[in-house]
Amino acid sequence: MLLTDSDLQAIWLTLKVATLTTVILAVIGTPLAWWLARTRSWLKTPVATVVALPIVLPPSVLGFYLLVLMGPNGPVGQWTQALGLGTLPFTFSGLVVASVLYSLPFMVQPVHNAMEAMGRRPLEVAASLRASPLDTFFNVVLPLCKPGLITGGIMSFAHTVGEFGVVLMVGGNIPGVTRVVSVQIYDHVEALEYAEAHRLAAVMLGFSFVCLLALHLYNQRGRRSAA
Repeated sequence: MLLTDSDLQAIWLTLKVATLTTVILAVIGTPLAWWLARTRSWLKTPVATVVALPIVLPPSVLGFYLLVLMGPNGPVGQWTQALGLGTLPFTFSGLVVASVLYSLPFMVQPVHNAMEAMGRRPLEVAASLRASPLDTFFNVVLPLCKPGLITGGIMSFAHTVGEFGVVLMVGGNIPGVTRVVSVQIYDHVEALEYAEAHRLAAVMLGFSFVCLLALHLYNQRGRRSAA
């Protein structure tokens, strides 16, 4: 067998985390991108900076602060304990929360760029037809921003799959609960199981290549259609 049972378990867990993270990011990231594209508030620049912070911040730093915030003595941890939910670190839910925050810019930025490139003309036409803001958003904005949404979804999913520092800090290394593929590869290397690490790493390499290839092909198709 090419992959061990623990490898397959780690792959399944990784796909679950990445899928759930991408769905959550689509729900919260799209309205956030729309607000950033439309607002004139002084908060726009600080919020955009915070959203982009995970791109330049070392994953271990982000993971450490999330661990502190969501721990038993942190404000988020105390709040979740008061609700009877316990603490989030070293749980699947904590892993998803950390993944959402870590991959946020990979959803927001492509969607934001697509919304800004759309311009004001489609909105003015929709307003002249007496479309409500909600109708305009769902029937005009989202269809026109489809390339940005697809790009953001693919990048968010792929980026979540490749996480290591954040998930190790927040989720730890619990089989079947928080041990994702990147941590599983690390375990193989630590145990000097290079053949197992190579096989699992090759799967990740192939997955990353397919994701990027699909994204490039989609963008090329979009450019040809626009031309």
